[in-house]
Amino acid sequence: MTAPGRPPSLRVLFVTDAPAVGGSEVYMRELIPPMREHGIHAEVALPAAAGTADFRAQLQDRGIPVHAYRSLAEVAAVQQAGAFDLTLLSSWNARGYRKYYRTLRGPFVSLVHDQLMLHIPLLPQGIYRAFYEVLQAGDIRGANHVVTVSRWGAAYLQRHHRMPHVHAVPNGVNTTKFCPAGPDEREALRREYGFTRFTVLTVARFSIEKNHPTVIAAARRAPELDFVLAGTGYLEAPLRAVAPRNVRFLGKRHDVPELYRAADAVLQPTIAENQSLATLEAMSSGAPIVTNDIPAQRELITFGQEGLLVGSGVDGYVKALRFLARHPAHRERMGNAARQRVLHGHTLEQNAEGLATLLYRLAATGQ
Repeated sequence: MTAPGRPPSLRVLFVTDAPAVGGSEVYMRELIPPMREHGIHAEVALPAAAGTADFRAQLQDRGIPVHAYRSLAEVAAVQQAGAFDLTLLSSWNARGYRKYYRTLRGPFVSLVHDQLMLHIPLLPQGIYRAFYEVLQAGDIRGANHVVTVSRWGAAYLQRHHRMPHVHAVPNGVNTTKFCPAGPDEREALRREYGFTRFTVLTVARFSIEKNHPTVIAAARRAPELDFVLAGTGYLEAPLRAVAPRNVRFLGKRHDVPELYRAADAVLQPTIAENQSLATLEAMSSGAPIVTNDIPAQRELITFGQEGLLVGSGVDGYVKALRFLARHPAHRERMGNAARQRVLHGHTLEQNAEGLATLLYRLAATGQ
């Protein structure tokens, strides 16, 4: 139902240049359907690439109109025919936003899911910041408004990249899909997956920012624990070659909610996040989190409440995991607190309402 004082509906076009599926595309797929309840009617334009074919079918299965394009001129024609109130932009490519501005019609809202900063010891942050300014931030500033997924990210873009109109709409997840298991289900899942010892789960693509080498190093130093890695990526093959016996590689999975429910803890030594959907999915599933002590993760996790934040390298991760393995009552308490944190601020419905409310406000400004 449309809230009092709002227009009866708003037409928006999501545009991405993604050649494959990433977090920003999943964001669109999950968020567009619940925004319909708030009068937001959205369509999606994305490249007619092999890497998006399955994703386009998923969008259509959800009743989302899809425009597969080979040039931005085709998107401009879609805009003209559709009379959209706002165009929401997301780009994978360096200086991709300026191409949008040259061809498409505004007003523009840039959706920034970028991780913004690599938190690597001894690497001066100013170096990475300068690269991001040249490759993305300078162009993103050309949008009328910028929306990002964490309060930290919004403050960072304002402070370090001089973006005046930045809005934070925190991520949300499906709390029915990602939910804790009852005792019987959990036991059955653990039997199915062969989880017989304390099992640590990592769900992430195998890329440098997800810091899988630290997972492998932690497994080597804690042979009494089992480590299960779900995902694919360019680092998978070399890591398989050096992994100890207590590490299992599951590859691409479609049963991630069940894996969360079966695991004893989730390990995310990530060195770059804005607001991690994987972290929120694990929290919603009632799993205690062990993760890097970086700003984006601190926005979701308070040390000792929803999980454990680590800032001291591999030894710190091993110590945290061994603590959880020895203290099941603490695991249960943290998992319950994590679930409550999601229910009170990061559900998919709250995310959809927050973005819909913002889009109405931005459309009303006319700029």
